[in-house]
Amino acid sequence: MQIIKKSNINFMKYKFIALSVSAVIIVLGIINMTVGKGINFGIDFAGGTLIRVIFKNQVPIGEVRNTLQSAGIESPIIQKMGDTGREFIIRTQQEAAEEKGIQDEEAHEIVAQMVVDSLRAQEELEAIEQGVPDLNNINEDHLTEILEPEYPEKAAEMAREIINLKKSSELKGIIQYYSQLETLEEVDTEVIDYLKQKTFLSNVSILSRETVGPQIGQDLRRKATQATIWALIGMLIYIGIRFKYAYGIAAIITLAHDVLITLGIFSLTNREMNLPVIAAILTIVGYSLNDTIVIFDRVRDNIKLLRKLDFGNLLNTSVNQTLSRTIVTSGTTFITVAALFLFGGQVINDFAFTMMIGVFIGTYSSVYLSCSMIYFWKIIFKPKKGMGK
Repeated sequence: MQIIKKSNINFMKYKFIALSVSAVIIVLGIINMTVGKGINFGIDFAGGTLIRVIFKNQVPIGEVRNTLQSAGIESPIIQKMGDTGREFIIRTQQEAAEEKGIQDEEAHEIVAQMVVDSLRAQEELEAIEQGVPDLNNINEDHLTEILEPEYPEKAAEMAREIINLKKSSELKGIIQYYSQLETLEEVDTEVIDYLKQKTFLSNVSILSRETVGPQIGQDLRRKATQATIWALIGMLIYIGIRFKYAYGIAAIITLAHDVLITLGIFSLTNREMNLPVIAAILTIVGYSLNDTIVIFDRVRDNIKLLRKLDFGNLLNTSVNQTLSRTIVTSGTTFITVAALFLFGGQVINDFAFTMMIGVFIGTYSSVYLSCSMIYFWKIIFKPKKGMGK
């Protein structure tokens, strides 16, 4: 499909302006990353704790945030799950532990427990201090121990049934009322009365709790950096084989440019750098390379077909010939990731934002930066037999 059947835009005319804009963004990003705010590493890289909770009743997300902040948990990242208004994912980062003066290996576990305790009602905290177990937040073994003194033969089976019921799609991880246990065959009214005496039902249940220590975060950061570098090296080798050395150098500069601008914009906007964002950056590298190869292919063909044409005009002609394809592919991709950014929710918001920036920057760099690099290489080294195979 051709949106623009014939165009004659002088892209090379604006190469110095484009290169200046890129240089300014990259320099600002590097300054901010080194001596400014730096990169806002997420839990994946900085370490932290992710807690998934569900409440008995609907709770506004603002109320959850205010409760955590009142308990001294600064800047928690809270995401509402589903449409019930009861389930949330709460993330705290390494700094939360450091602000509390907690430096040992169990820092995140301590902060996680602080998050859980802050969400409990005062009477629930008092019950825990008195040694009364919370039926919504004990495991099967603990529940078996509670039931064994009174029901030694059936304790394990009843505990298993109760825990499975709590995890079922019907209860979704929280027992709201003891009467909900009446549906179980092994649990009769006498057992329920016994549990009422020995346990209590909290207003919040911890569905899952994951902790990433600072050492693991550092390892992930190192591996993510290595993955990006090896991807760039692999693409340099590929283009060097498919085309010629000059094209490989131009492509790798273009890809490094895309990565640096994306990181710079992330740093300047203080968005969270996490593993999905790294995946998006690697996707951008591949996307930008694909666009660059399409243009390079056309340049290589035109070197043979348009021998008498000035090299700058030949580059313009090549870009104009691929312009419709670029608009269609980049435009449709941008619309898709923009929809994810606007309507996809907080989980993939940073990923979609990265892809939006990457699609735009990748298209722009393929036209201006990669072609400009080839143009300057031609002027500096003046190859005698052209630059195509």
